[in-house]
Amino acid sequence: MSSDVPQLARLSVSLPAELLAQLDAMVGERGLPSRSQMIAELIRHELAEHQEGRKGAVLAGALTLIYRAESGRVRGALAQAQQAFLKEVISSQHVFLEDDQSLEVLLVQGPSERLQALCDELRKIRGVQQIKLVTTTALLPPLHAHGEAEPKSARSA
Repeated sequence: MSSDVPQLARLSVSLPAELLAQLDAMVGERGLPSRSQMIAELIRHELAEHQEGRKGAVLAGALTLIYRAESGRVRGALAQAQQAFLKEVISSQHVFLEDDQSLEVLLVQGPSERLQALCDELRKIRGVQQIKLVTTTALLPPLHAHGEAEPKSARSA
């Protein structure tokens, strides 16, 4: 009998009192049921960042951009930069913000070096004010390849 419930391991950690108080405050502010849940989230975040630096690691994530939308020049430059990363950019969503700013979120997946190169290209565009890449080692399911036959179950539906 297989169980979908992950096995838990216990860990004892010693922290300075002030750091523990700050952790407890964060747990309370976020409404989490336990320190363990918060610590697990923090560890997952650090592990994903650690993977970002590993050569060849394939990651999925979201790239968030804030930029000045004073003209179509910035959006055009962003689109052109993304065009060079078609395999990595899965989708994008754009919204206008106040004060002539825009927010764009890209869903991305690919080798960590390519994702970092995409960030570097976008960062070079004049008008981009903020850029942040958040990744995970969990990947999107494989996407269709051009010319691939459809599975029988999908054709008969």
